[in-house]
Amino acid sequence: MEAILGVLMLAVIYVIFDFIFYVIGNKRLGDNELWRKIVEIGVVVGLPLLYIGVLDWDIPNDCCSDSATFSPKHRLTIYALIVVCMLAYFYSSYKKSIAPPLIEILLNMLLIIGIALNIVIGIHVVPFSVIGNFPITLLFVMQLVGNQRALMQYIQTFDFEKDKGINKIAWRILCLNIWVKFPVLLLLCLPVLMILVSVLLLFGQKPDSVIRAFTDTYKHSLSQLDHLCENVNCDSHFLCSVAAGGHQQLVKPQRLGKRGDKLIICNRQLLIANAFEEVIQERFPHFHRFIRHHYNKVGKLVHRYYSIFNNKYVADFVYIMMKPLEWSFLIFLYLFDHQPENRIAKQYTDGKMLKDKCFKANDFE
Repeated sequence: MEAILGVLMLAVIYVIFDFIFYVIGNKRLGDNELWRKIVEIGVVVGLPLLYIGVLDWDIPNDCCSDSATFSPKHRLTIYALIVVCMLAYFYSSYKKSIAPPLIEILLNMLLIIGIALNIVIGIHVVPFSVIGNFPITLLFVMQLVGNQRALMQYIQTFDFEKDKGINKIAWRILCLNIWVKFPVLLLLCLPVLMILVSVLLLFGQKPDSVIRAFTDTYKHSLSQLDHLCENVNCDSHFLCSVAAGGHQQLVKPQRLGKRGDKLIICNRQLLIANAFEEVIQERFPHFHRFIRHHYNKVGKLVHRYYSIFNNKYVADFVYIMMKPLEWSFLIFLYLFDHQPENRIAKQYTDGKMLKDKCFKANDFE
Protein backbone atom coordinates (compact mmCIF):
# COMPACT_ATOMS: atom_id res chain seq x y z
CA MET A 1 0.00 0.00 0.00
CA GLU A 2 2.82 2.44 0.82
CA ALA A 3 4.44 1.76 -2.55
CA ILE A 4 1.14 2.43 -4.34
CA LEU A 5 0.67 5.68 -2.44
CA GLY A 6 4.23 6.71 -3.30
CA VAL A 7 3.66 6.13 -7.02
CA LEU A 8 0.37 8.02 -6.93
CA MET A 9 2.03 10.96 -5.17
CA LEU A 10 4.65 11.14 -7.94
CA ALA A 11 1.83 11.10 -10.49
CA VAL A 12 0.08 13.95 -8.65
CA ILE A 13 3.28 16.04 -8.64
CA TYR A 14 3.71 15.36 -12.36
CA VAL A 15 0.16 16.57 -13.07
CA ILE A 16 0.69 19.81 -11.14
CA PHE A 17 3.87 20.64 -13.08
CA ASP A 18 2.18 19.54 -16.33
CA PHE A 19 -0.62 22.04 -15.66
CA ILE A 20 1.86 24.84 -14.92
CA PHE A 21 3.70 24.16 -18.19
CA TYR A 22 0.37 24.07 -20.05
CA VAL A 23 -0.71 27.45 -18.64
CA ILE A 24 2.64 29.19 -19.09
CA GLY A 25 4.04 27.59 -22.22
CA ASN A 26 0.85 26.34 -23.92
CA LYS A 27 2.31 22.83 -24.11
CA ARG A 28 2.29 19.66 -22.04
CA LEU A 29 5.20 18.54 -19.90
CA GLY A 30 7.52 16.10 -21.72
CA ASP A 31 7.13 14.36 -25.05
CA ASN A 32 6.53 10.82 -23.83
CA GLU A 33 2.87 10.14 -24.68
CA LEU A 34 2.87 6.69 -23.06
CA TRP A 35 4.10 8.06 -19.73
CA ARG A 36 1.45 10.77 -19.83
CA LYS A 37 -1.31 8.21 -20.40
CA ILE A 38 -0.06 6.08 -17.51
CA VAL A 39 -0.12 9.13 -15.25
CA GLU A 40 -3.66 9.99 -16.40
CA ILE A 41 -4.89 6.47 -15.64
CA GLY A 42 -3.18 6.49 -12.26
CA VAL A 43 -4.69 9.83 -11.25
CA VAL A 44 -8.14 9.78 -12.89
CA VAL A 45 -8.84 6.08 -12.18
CA GLY A 46 -6.38 5.06 -9.46
CA LEU A 47 -7.05 7.82 -6.93
CA PRO A 48 -10.87 7.47 -6.94
CA LEU A 49 -10.67 3.67 -6.78
CA LEU A 50 -8.21 3.84 -3.90
CA TYR A 51 -10.35 6.30 -1.97
CA ILE A 52 -13.64 4.51 -2.60
CA GLY A 53 -12.18 1.07 -1.91
CA VAL A 54 -10.47 2.04 1.34
CA LEU A 55 -12.54 4.88 2.79
CA ASP A 56 -16.05 4.66 1.37
CA TRP A 57 -16.99 1.27 -0.08
CA ASP A 58 -19.41 -0.48 2.30
CA ILE A 59 -18.64 2.06 5.06
CA PRO A 60 -21.78 3.02 7.04
CA ASN A 61 -22.77 6.36 8.49
CA ASP A 62 -21.28 6.11 11.97
CA CYS A 63 -21.02 8.73 14.71
CA CYS A 64 -18.21 6.87 16.47
CA SER A 65 -15.74 5.97 13.71
CA ASP A 66 -14.78 6.90 10.16
CA SER A 67 -18.07 7.73 8.50
CA ALA A 68 -19.05 7.23 4.86
CA THR A 69 -18.02 10.00 2.48
CA PHE A 70 -21.22 9.55 0.50
CA SER A 71 -24.54 8.52 2.02
CA PRO A 72 -24.85 4.71 1.73
CA LYS A 73 -28.38 5.06 0.32
CA HIS A 74 -27.33 7.54 -2.36
CA ARG A 75 -23.68 6.79 -3.11
CA LEU A 76 -24.54 4.86 -6.30
CA THR A 77 -25.48 8.14 -7.99
CA ILE A 78 -22.05 9.64 -7.26
CA TYR A 79 -20.26 6.46 -8.34
CA ALA A 80 -22.19 6.51 -11.63
CA LEU A 81 -21.30 10.16 -12.23
CA ILE A 82 -17.63 9.44 -11.55
CA VAL A 83 -17.60 6.55 -14.04
CA VAL A 84 -19.42 8.50 -16.76
CA CYS A 85 -17.09 11.49 -16.39
CA MET A 86 -14.06 9.18 -16.49
CA LEU A 87 -15.29 7.65 -19.76
CA ALA A 88 -15.81 11.11 -21.24
CA TYR A 89 -12.31 12.15 -20.19
CA PHE A 90 -10.55 9.14 -21.70
CA TYR A 91 -12.63 9.23 -24.88
CA SER A 92 -11.66 12.91 -25.32
CA SER A 93 -8.03 12.13 -24.53
CA TYR A 94 -7.67 9.20 -26.94
CA LYS A 95 -9.75 10.31 -29.94
CA LYS A 96 -7.66 11.38 -32.92
CA SER A 97 -10.25 13.51 -34.70
CA ILE A 98 -13.28 15.67 -33.98
CA ALA A 99 -16.38 13.63 -33.12
CA PRO A 100 -19.87 14.42 -34.48
CA PRO A 101 -21.19 17.71 -33.05
CA LEU A 102 -23.69 16.18 -30.62
CA ILE A 103 -21.00 13.87 -29.22
CA GLU A 104 -18.62 16.83 -28.87
CA ILE A 105 -21.22 18.79 -26.93
CA LEU A 106 -21.90 15.79 -24.70
CA LEU A 107 -18.19 15.28 -24.05
CA ASN A 108 -17.70 18.90 -23.12
CA MET A 109 -20.73 18.84 -20.80
CA LEU A 110 -19.47 15.70 -19.04
CA LEU A 111 -16.02 17.27 -18.60
CA ILE A 112 -17.67 20.32 -17.01
CA ILE A 113 -19.75 18.04 -14.76
CA GLY A 114 -16.55 16.20 -13.86
CA ILE A 115 -14.82 19.45 -12.88
CA ALA A 116 -17.81 20.60 -10.80
CA LEU A 117 -18.15 17.17 -9.16
CA ASN A 118 -14.47 17.11 -8.18
CA ILE A 119 -14.70 20.60 -6.72
CA VAL A 120 -17.75 19.64 -4.62
CA ILE A 121 -16.16 16.37 -3.47
CA GLY A 122 -12.98 18.26 -2.69
CA ILE A 123 -14.87 20.69 -0.46
CA HIS A 124 -16.63 17.73 1.18
CA VAL A 125 -13.53 15.68 2.02
CA VAL A 126 -10.87 18.26 2.83
CA PRO A 127 -7.90 17.64 3.28
CA PHE A 128 -7.88 14.55 1.01
CA SER A 129 -8.87 16.79 -1.92
CA VAL A 130 -5.36 18.30 -1.96
CA ILE A 131 -3.86 15.03 -3.25
CA GLY A 132 -7.03 13.55 -4.76
CA ASN A 133 -9.54 15.86 -6.38
CA PHE A 134 -7.17 18.75 -7.10
CA PRO A 135 -4.98 16.92 -9.67
CA ILE A 136 -8.03 15.26 -11.25
CA THR A 137 -9.61 18.69 -11.66
CA LEU A 138 -6.43 20.00 -13.32
CA LEU A 139 -6.45 17.13 -15.83
CA PHE A 140 -10.13 17.71 -16.65
CA VAL A 141 -9.49 21.44 -17.14
CA MET A 142 -6.55 20.76 -19.49
CA GLN A 143 -8.63 18.27 -21.47
CA LEU A 144 -11.55 20.71 -21.74
CA VAL A 145 -9.25 23.48 -22.96
CA GLY A 146 -7.59 21.06 -25.38
CA ASN A 147 -11.01 20.12 -26.77
CA GLN A 148 -11.85 23.79 -27.39
CA ARG A 149 -8.58 24.45 -29.19
CA ALA A 150 -9.01 21.40 -31.42
CA LEU A 151 -12.59 22.48 -32.21
CA MET A 152 -11.52 26.00 -33.15
CA GLN A 153 -8.89 24.66 -35.55
CA TYR A 154 -11.38 22.22 -37.11
CA ILE A 155 -14.16 24.79 -37.50
CA GLN A 156 -11.83 27.06 -39.54
CA THR A 157 -11.55 24.33 -42.19
CA PHE A 158 -15.13 22.99 -42.06
CA ASP A 159 -18.30 24.58 -43.42
CA PHE A 160 -20.90 23.48 -40.90
CA GLU A 161 -23.57 25.58 -42.68
CA LYS A 162 -24.01 22.61 -45.01
CA ASP A 163 -25.39 20.55 -42.10
CA LYS A 164 -29.09 20.68 -41.29
CA GLY A 165 -31.35 20.29 -38.31
CA ILE A 166 -29.96 19.50 -34.88
CA ASN A 167 -26.39 19.02 -36.13
CA LYS A 168 -26.35 22.60 -37.41
CA ILE A 169 -27.61 23.87 -34.03
CA ALA A 170 -24.90 21.84 -32.29
CA TRP A 171 -22.20 23.32 -34.52
CA ARG A 172 -23.49 26.83 -33.80
CA ILE A 173 -23.17 26.16 -30.07
CA LEU A 174 -19.64 24.83 -30.52
CA CYS A 175 -18.71 27.94 -32.51
CA LEU A 176 -19.89 30.39 -29.87
CA ASN A 177 -17.51 32.73 -28.11
CA ILE A 178 -15.96 30.92 -25.14
CA TRP A 179 -17.61 33.29 -22.63
CA VAL A 180 -21.02 32.46 -24.12
CA LYS A 181 -20.35 28.80 -24.86
CA PHE A 182 -19.60 27.69 -21.29
CA PRO A 183 -22.75 29.20 -19.73
CA VAL A 184 -24.77 27.49 -22.48
CA LEU A 185 -23.01 24.16 -21.83
CA LEU A 186 -23.61 24.57 -18.09
CA LEU A 187 -27.34 24.96 -18.74
CA LEU A 188 -27.30 21.90 -21.00
CA CYS A 189 -25.70 19.89 -18.17
CA LEU A 190 -29.02 19.92 -16.31
CA PRO A 191 -30.94 17.71 -18.78
CA VAL A 192 -27.95 15.34 -18.94
CA LEU A 193 -28.02 15.00 -15.16
CA MET A 194 -31.80 14.51 -15.25
CA ILE A 195 -31.45 11.67 -17.75
CA LEU A 196 -28.79 9.98 -15.63
CA VAL A 197 -30.88 10.40 -12.46
CA SER A 198 -33.91 8.96 -14.27
CA VAL A 199 -31.95 5.85 -15.22
CA LEU A 200 -30.68 5.45 -11.66
CA LEU A 201 -34.26 5.50 -10.34
CA LEU A 202 -34.46 1.94 -11.68
CA PHE A 203 -31.67 1.02 -9.23
CA GLY A 204 -33.35 2.46 -6.14
CA GLN A 205 -31.86 5.95 -6.23
CA LYS A 206 -33.89 9.11 -5.52
CA PRO A 207 -34.36 12.23 -7.67
CA ASP A 208 -32.35 14.24 -5.12
CA SER A 209 -29.64 11.59 -4.56
CA VAL A 210 -26.98 13.86 -6.10
CA ILE A 211 -27.48 16.27 -3.20
CA ARG A 212 -28.34 13.81 -0.44
CA ALA A 213 -25.25 11.74 -1.17
CA PHE A 214 -23.32 14.63 0.43
CA THR A 215 -25.79 16.02 2.97
CA ASP A 216 -27.00 12.72 4.49
CA THR A 217 -23.60 12.03 6.08
CA TYR A 218 -21.71 12.72 9.31
CA LYS A 219 -18.56 14.73 10.02
CA HIS A 220 -17.78 16.01 6.51
CA SER A 221 -17.86 19.58 5.22
CA LEU A 222 -21.28 19.28 3.52
CA SER A 223 -22.81 16.89 6.09
CA GLN A 224 -26.21 17.84 7.50
CA LEU A 225 -26.70 14.96 9.97
CA ASP A 226 -24.10 15.87 12.58
CA HIS A 227 -26.87 16.82 15.01
CA LEU A 228 -27.82 13.13 15.22
CA CYS A 229 -24.46 12.46 16.87
CA GLU A 230 -24.76 15.13 19.56
CA ASN A 231 -26.18 12.82 22.22
CA VAL A 232 -24.22 9.73 21.26
CA ASN A 233 -21.41 8.95 23.71
CA CYS A 234 -18.97 6.82 21.77
CA ASP A 235 -16.99 5.60 24.76
CA SER A 236 -19.67 3.83 26.78
CA HIS A 237 -23.11 4.31 25.26
CA PHE A 238 -24.40 0.76 25.75
CA LEU A 239 -27.56 -1.12 26.67
CA CYS A 240 -28.31 0.41 30.08
CA SER A 241 -27.74 3.89 28.63
CA VAL A 242 -30.19 3.07 25.83
CA ALA A 243 -32.74 1.71 28.33
CA ALA A 244 -32.58 4.93 30.40
CA GLY A 245 -33.98 6.81 27.41
CA GLY A 246 -37.32 4.98 27.45
CA HIS A 247 -40.70 6.28 28.65
CA GLN A 248 -40.25 7.84 32.09
CA GLN A 249 -43.24 6.02 33.59
CA LEU A 250 -41.39 2.74 33.01
CA VAL A 251 -37.65 3.47 33.23
CA LYS A 252 -38.06 6.08 36.02
CA PRO A 253 -35.23 8.56 35.39
CA GLN A 254 -33.85 9.94 38.66
CA ARG A 255 -31.46 12.69 37.67
CA LEU A 256 -28.93 13.82 35.11
CA GLY A 257 -25.40 12.53 35.38
CA LYS A 258 -22.11 13.58 33.86
CA ARG A 259 -20.16 11.22 31.59
CA GLY A 260 -17.10 12.85 30.12
CA ASP A 261 -18.19 16.34 29.14
CA LYS A 262 -21.81 15.39 28.45
CA LEU A 263 -24.95 15.14 30.54
CA ILE A 264 -26.85 11.87 30.39
CA ILE A 265 -30.15 10.62 31.80
CA CYS A 266 -29.61 8.33 34.80
CA ASN A 267 -32.11 5.84 36.16
CA ARG A 268 -31.47 3.29 38.88
CA GLN A 269 -30.74 0.50 36.41
CA LEU A 270 -27.94 2.46 34.76
CA LEU A 271 -26.47 3.51 38.11
CA ILE A 272 -26.49 -0.08 39.42
CA ALA A 273 -24.87 -1.40 36.23
CA ASN A 274 -22.09 1.19 36.38
CA ALA A 275 -21.50 0.57 40.08
CA PHE A 276 -21.26 -3.17 39.36
CA GLU A 277 -18.63 -2.55 36.67
CA GLU A 278 -16.69 -0.30 39.03
CA VAL A 279 -16.50 -3.05 41.67
CA ILE A 280 -15.47 -5.63 39.06
CA GLN A 281 -12.75 -3.29 37.82
CA GLU A 282 -11.42 -2.76 41.37
CA ARG A 283 -11.56 -6.35 42.62
CA PHE A 284 -11.19 -8.45 39.45
CA PRO A 285 -9.29 -6.33 36.88
CA HIS A 286 -8.37 -9.21 34.55
CA PHE A 287 -11.97 -10.43 34.46
CA HIS A 288 -13.12 -6.84 33.88
CA ARG A 289 -10.85 -6.47 30.82
CA PHE A 290 -12.28 -9.71 29.40
CA ILE A 291 -15.88 -8.55 29.93
CA ARG A 292 -15.20 -5.05 28.59
CA HIS A 293 -13.52 -6.41 25.45
CA HIS A 294 -16.58 -8.47 24.52
CA TYR A 295 -19.11 -5.90 25.72
CA ASN A 296 -17.54 -3.28 23.44
CA LYS A 297 -18.83 -5.35 20.51
CA VAL A 298 -22.34 -4.67 21.79
CA GLY A 299 -21.49 -0.97 21.88
CA LYS A 300 -20.42 -1.02 18.23
CA LEU A 301 -23.75 -2.61 17.32
CA VAL A 302 -25.61 0.12 19.23
CA HIS A 303 -23.56 2.85 17.52
CA ARG A 304 -24.18 1.41 14.05
CA TYR A 305 -27.95 1.16 14.50
CA TYR A 306 -28.37 4.10 16.84
CA SER A 307 -31.37 5.42 14.89
CA ILE A 308 -33.21 2.23 15.94
CA PHE A 309 -32.06 2.16 19.56
CA ASN A 310 -32.93 5.85 19.94
CA ASN A 311 -36.64 4.96 19.85
CA LYS A 312 -38.43 5.11 23.23
CA TYR A 313 -40.33 1.85 22.66
CA VAL A 314 -37.11 0.04 21.79
CA ALA A 315 -35.52 1.56 24.92
CA ASP A 316 -38.48 0.27 26.98
CA PHE A 317 -37.94 -3.23 25.60
CA VAL A 318 -34.20 -3.10 26.39
CA TYR A 319 -35.00 -1.87 29.91
CA ILE A 320 -37.31 -4.83 30.57
CA MET A 321 -34.82 -7.31 29.09
CA MET A 322 -32.06 -5.90 31.34
CA LYS A 323 -34.11 -6.26 34.55
CA PRO A 324 -32.78 -9.74 35.49
CA LEU A 325 -29.21 -8.48 35.05
CA GLU A 326 -30.00 -5.40 37.15
CA TRP A 327 -31.18 -7.60 40.02
CA SER A 328 -28.07 -9.81 39.66
CA PHE A 329 -25.82 -6.75 39.74
CA LEU A 330 -27.59 -5.44 42.84
CA ILE A 331 -27.19 -8.76 44.69
CA PHE A 332 -23.50 -8.78 43.74
CA LEU A 333 -23.04 -5.25 45.10
CA TYR A 334 -24.65 -6.10 48.42
CA LEU A 335 -22.42 -9.18 48.71
CA PHE A 336 -19.09 -7.54 47.80
CA ASP A 337 -19.41 -3.85 48.74
CA HIS A 338 -19.63 -2.39 52.24
CA GLN A 339 -21.78 0.57 51.18
CA PRO A 340 -23.55 -0.43 47.96
CA GLU A 341 -26.13 2.37 48.00
CA ASN A 342 -23.44 5.02 48.45
CA ARG A 343 -21.54 3.58 45.51
CA ILE A 344 -24.70 3.54 43.39
CA ALA A 345 -25.58 7.12 44.33
CA LYS A 346 -22.21 8.58 43.34
CA GLN A 347 -22.16 7.17 39.80
CA TYR A 348 -21.79 9.78 37.02
CA THR A 349 -21.33 12.62 39.52
CA ASP A 350 -17.58 13.29 39.32
CA GLY A 351 -17.41 12.56 43.05
CA LYS A 352 -20.31 14.82 44.03
CA MET A 353 -24.01 14.96 43.38
CA LEU A 354 -25.04 17.26 40.57
CA LYS A 355 -27.58 19.12 42.67
CA ASP A 356 -27.96 21.85 40.11
CA LYS A 357 -28.73 19.23 37.46
CA CYS A 358 -31.29 17.12 39.33
CA PHE A 359 -34.66 17.55 37.68
CA LYS A 360 -38.11 16.15 38.19
CA ALA A 361 -39.14 13.11 36.20
CA ASN A 362 -41.37 15.15 33.86
CA ASP A 363 -38.41 17.35 32.89
CA PHE A 364 -36.87 14.47 30.95
CA GLU A 365 -39.62 14.45 28.26
